[in-house]
Amino acid sequence: MKNKLLFMGRKIYGAEALEWSVQNNWDVVAVVTDDHQDTSPTAEMARKYNLNLLDYDGLMDAIEGNKLEFDLAVSYVYWKILKKPLIEIPSLGIINFHPAPLPELKGTGGFNVAILENHDSFGVTAHYLDEGIDTGPVIEVDRFTIDAKSETAQSLERKSHQRMVELYKKILNEVARTGVLPSKKLNGGRSVSRKEMEEMKQIKPGDDIDAKIRAFWFPPYDGASIQISGQRFTLVNREIIENLEGDAEALFRHTQKGS
Repeated sequence: MKNKLLFMGRKIYGAEALEWSVQNNWDVVAVVTDDHQDTSPTAEMARKYNLNLLDYDGLMDAIEGNKLEFDLAVSYVYWKILKKPLIEIPSLGIINFHPAPLPELKGTGGFNVAILENHDSFGVTAHYLDEGIDTGPVIEVDRFTIDAKSETAQSLERKSHQRMVELYKKILNEVARTGVLPSKKLNGGRSVSRKEMEEMKQIKPGDDIDAKIRAFWFPPYDGASIQISGQRFTLVNREIIENLEGDAEALFRHTQKGS
């Protein structure tokens, strides 16, 4: 008998994880994603398989009306903070897939901080949700070495999500086989808010400008910036331009797919 799965996620990698779930014996009862956007790869994947597509309010209405049952819920880069009673409903829990190592890098900005602080390793994490932000018991962290002096936020995001999709497959296979997985509460680490991340983008005296450019290079979004006459300008350096010459088509596809 198939386990019932509630999938909450977004981006092209979320779509990949969703399709794998459908094809690997999970009964996906609903998909909650960013279908309000003009391009939503995860919503497109849900439509491809005729899955029940909900927004967050629709999800909560279905739960309150006892119209939706699920054994496991997963959050794959889902942007809303999930609270009770939702996190108490599934018998197999809610597993969040976080694109940074825990407990070190909670919240947003993991790619950016790793580059700015010249980390020599990074990672992606699977953990059970509690009511905090990335504070729930950790199931597994997949760590890998990086060269922070050559990464951009975009390149590190791409590498991380390739590994996180594989971690997703591994964890869901283990849940299907054994049920609730061993996990451990880990303390410490730091959390960066979106407001703090926006402030970090501003070039200030004494900054390593090249590092800051790489740390926030993620088109089409604003990157490291300066203000001139009240206008904000995103900076780019020669290294970024040279790398774009060989990857322009891939970059265009990446940004057009809502990732």
